[in-house]
Amino acid sequence: MNAANIIWQRRSNLQNVYFYNFAACHTGVKNIMTNQKPHHIGTLSPEMALLGLLYKEAGHGYDLHRKVNTDLGQVWHLSQSQAYAILKRLETRGDISVEEIPQEKLPSRQVLQMTAQGRQNFLDWLHAPSGGSTRAIRMEFITRLYFLKLFFPKKIAKAFEQQRAEAVTHIQRLEKTLAELPNDQLYNRLSLEMRLKQLRFVLEWLDETRQFF
Repeated sequence: MNAANIIWQRRSNLQNVYFYNFAACHTGVKNIMTNQKPHHIGTLSPEMALLGLLYKEAGHGYDLHRKVNTDLGQVWHLSQSQAYAILKRLETRGDISVEEIPQEKLPSRQVLQMTAQGRQNFLDWLHAPSGGSTRAIRMEFITRLYFLKLFFPKKIAKAFEQQRAEAVTHIQRLEKTLAELPNDQLYNRLSLEMRLKQLRFVLEWLDETRQFF
């Protein structure tokens, strides 16, 4: 492995730890260094947004990046370099395969395909709830809705039910924490009250949004 590949691998590993530990703060997932979970669950990363676009047909990195930005650009802010780094990571993990297509007088073009492993990882992610935090719902649940509408529209109702239950559970947990908080914990109380208001609004949003599907 040359120096450039070593640097890229180290940076990729750091990104993985960052995404997983960030998710742990919002979803209660244990630290990746102590109890690893499948990389496709709860990472709050646009990996599955890119991978899912290969579910039905092969594609090119540039087109996948453009599609995410067009259809989900307000959900994921994804630069072209970030998209290519994520696709490389998915290839390294075995979720996608890459075929080099020669072009006359031009560099070879890479065609990306989802592998059997990638297909299973994507489906596992697609049918899992997104957690109860507002950030997870805004990013992952909306992304799941996007792919469910494309590939499994009959499962959308169940997805809404699961997500609503997750949000209610999260609200109940926060309400219990707030009730047990000492009166002198002003700033912790303000934070909890804000999070509860956000989640109660999310419940309304889920109920209102469901009618469009």
